[in-house]
Amino acid sequence: MQHKKLKVLVLGYGAREHALAWKIAQSPRVGRIFVAPGNAGTAEIATNVPISDEDVAGLLAFARQNQIDLTVVGTNDPLALGVVDAFQAAGLAIFGPRQAAARLEYSKAFAKEFMQRHHIPTPAFATFQNYDEAVQYVAGLPNGRLVVKVSGLGKMGLGVTVCDSKTEARAALHSYMVEKLLGDAAAQTVIIEERLSGPELSMFALSDGQTAVPLFPVRDHKRIFDGDTGPNTGGMGAFAPVADLPANFVAQVMQTIIQPTIDGMAAEGHPYVGVLFAGLMLTDRDVQVLEFNCRFGNPETLVLMSLLESDLVEAMLACSEGRLTPSHVQIADGAAVAVMLASPNYPAETFPVGLPISGTKAARALPNVNLFHHGTACANGRLVTSRGRVLAVTATAHDLPSALKRAYQAVDKVSFAGAQFRRDIGGKLHLQKPPIVSWPEKQVGWGTAV
Repeated sequence: MQHKKLKVLVLGYGAREHALAWKIAQSPRVGRIFVAPGNAGTAEIATNVPISDEDVAGLLAFARQNQIDLTVVGTNDPLALGVVDAFQAAGLAIFGPRQAAARLEYSKAFAKEFMQRHHIPTPAFATFQNYDEAVQYVAGLPNGRLVVKVSGLGKMGLGVTVCDSKTEARAALHSYMVEKLLGDAAAQTVIIEERLSGPELSMFALSDGQTAVPLFPVRDHKRIFDGDTGPNTGGMGAFAPVADLPANFVAQVMQTIIQPTIDGMAAEGHPYVGVLFAGLMLTDRDVQVLEFNCRFGNPETLVLMSLLESDLVEAMLACSEGRLTPSHVQIADGAAVAVMLASPNYPAETFPVGLPISGTKAARALPNVNLFHHGTACANGRLVTSRGRVLAVTATAHDLPSALKRAYQAVDKVSFAGAQFRRDIGGKLHLQKPPIVSWPEKQVGWGTAV
């Protein structure tokens, strides 16, 4: 029996959504793809829809009017706004967790307390709603090597401050809770977290609410400059496979982190359906969860989609319909790497836009190279920059050195004024011994809301 051709709507504007649309287009079940709002790259393979991914009512009206068969949520804000709940209430299929389950990302306080309840390894922490009490707590700690986080969603690496001293920690608390750098909502709850050391890693898995099936680990590079220096960004590149991981690493992460999270959410009455993204740190004690994200990462998705052999649409439908099995995820041999090109002055809040981009056709002519657009637009028939991160050159090969060589050959063909990119994407992970500090519980226990 032949299936009807599906109409798929992807929510988002960036390279992640471009990569998702590219992979969705490979499914024989798909007839037409829409991306809201999309970019110049998605316009080449789909129909862009001028609706913000945060306009839940507008998206729902569009999906109804155009008889969309499956909606795929790319970004985090629609999840926090309850887009999945709204679509499901209207009887429309959508891939992603409901609003209550998405608290694992948009409420770091909820996520930390959830992990504490379900014995999922995560750095020790305390949450605060009062600035003076937070400052007093920092004063009582043995040192100032800690992390200060706002509980809500951050932007471009904002909302997380890694501190080397108590002075830096107090300054971070003041900027978030008093100056309200990220707004009133972000100022309401702040987390003070134990700072550990070690390589970081992103692990992805699909879930239908009960069964979790792994994709694979990806390493991304957050800092703007080579050598992991400079301010944090949304991500300057990613690669897989990751060297120096034990053979049973994925199985251990699934057993100790991913499946307990899926089981815990189900037990608490909020089954988690969608993709779960665990930001991990490899310490000499164990693997620790730094954060959860409730959608595909960006730029990690570019690597994931490049190496995913199986039908993404079939896997998403299996998640939505509660019938996910390991057979829905098949990974290709080889390696993939993504290198992000960014605007001059990024990640500062202001940077030039409308810069003409050249060389994309020559880059795409190279074998096994894709260009996934993040912040691009068309102006007078010409491709121009429109955001801080502009586009990602992605390449695959039989091994990582070959993929890196191919990616950078393509990068050198793309240009726009002041383009920034890192030359060291794909650096090896080396597990290093972190200092282990025993922190006192003081007046409030770790994880206690004050």
